[in-house]
Amino acid sequence: MKPSVVKPRIVKPTVIRYALFTVLAGIAVMAGQAQAQAEAWPQKPITFVVPFAAGGGTDAFARPLAAQLDTQLGKRVLIENRAGAGGTVGASMASKAAPDGYTFFVGAAHHAIAPSLYPNLDYDFEKDFVAVALIARPPQVVVVNPDKVAAKTLAEFIAYARANPGKLNYGSAGAGTTHHLAGELFKILTKTNIQHVPYRGAGPAMQDLIAGHVPVVFDGLGSSAAPVRAGQLRALAVAAPKRVAAFPDLPTAAEAGLPGYEVSTWYGLFAPKNTPPEIVERMIKEMQTALQTAMIKETWERNGSDVPNVTGPAFATMVSAEVTRWRKVVNEAVVKLD
Repeated sequence: MKPSVVKPRIVKPTVIRYALFTVLAGIAVMAGQAQAQAEAWPQKPITFVVPFAAGGGTDAFARPLAAQLDTQLGKRVLIENRAGAGGTVGASMASKAAPDGYTFFVGAAHHAIAPSLYPNLDYDFEKDFVAVALIARPPQVVVVNPDKVAAKTLAEFIAYARANPGKLNYGSAGAGTTHHLAGELFKILTKTNIQHVPYRGAGPAMQDLIAGHVPVVFDGLGSSAAPVRAGQLRALAVAAPKRVAAFPDLPTAAEAGLPGYEVSTWYGLFAPKNTPPEIVERMIKEMQTALQTAMIKETWERNGSDVPNVTGPAFATMVSAEVTRWRKVVNEAVVKLD
C-alpha cells in the first residue's frame, strides 16, 4: 500500500492580495482614528500641574503660556499648584495622572537635580514622562533685600558675608532646587558660610525676602524681575555668561568679580507616559505657535528669558544631559538635603 502524499496547499495570489489589503486597511483605519482623536482634542479643560507654590518662577511662565493656549485651543488650561519636597510632590502626582491628554506637567531644572538628592522617588523623571517642549530658560540672579543688606555690588556682598560667617541666611525654592544649588555653588566659590532656608517654592521665598525675613536669594530671574523693577529688591549680578536684555545694567557674576558662577534654570512641559503620541505632537505644534506670539515674546524678555524652540526628542535629550550634569554637581559639592 502506497503511503499517502499530502499535497501542499496553494494559496492563490488573490487571497494574498486580499489579506494584505485587509492589514493595510486596518492600519489606515487606526491611523485615521488617531488623527481624528488628535483633531478632536481637547474636548474639556486641560490641567497643567505646577509643582511649586503660586507666585514663583514656574508660575511666571506657566500662567501666561496657559492663557495663550486657552485662546488657541478654545478650552481652558488650568494651573494646579502642588508644592512640596523641591517639586517632587507635584511631579509624583503628575506622573500617575491618566495619560489622556488632559494633564500635563510643568517641570523644571529642579527635577533634573532631584534624582541625585532623593533616592526614594516613586517616579522616574526620564521614563515616566514624555518630553513635550522647553518653555523658558532664565538665568539665576543674586538678589538682596536693600533694607537688610547694605551692599550695592556683588564684591561688597561677598566681603560682608566673609566678615560675618554663619550670620546670613539665604532662601530657596526648596531643598534640591537650582536656587539651593546656586547658593551652595556660591558658597564654594566665595568661601563663605551662609545658612540655607528652604521654602515651598520661589513665591514664598520671594515674599520673605521682600519682607526682610531672609536677606538674600539666589533666584531665577523670572520671579525676581518684577520686585527688582519695583525697587523692592536689589539685584547684584546675573549668573550668566552675558548680560540679559531686560536688565542691561546688571553685570554678570564674572564682570562683578566672581568668574565661574553660572547657573540657569529652565522650565518645560511634559506629559505622563503613554499619552497618545498624536496628542503630544498636537501639543508640540500648539506650543511652537504660542511661543512665537507677541505677548509671550514680550513676557519672556521681561522675565529675562529667550524664546526656545526645543521640542520632542531634542528636549528629552537635553533633559537627560541635565540629569547627568547636576548629578556631577551634587557629588562634587557634597550637597545634602536640609
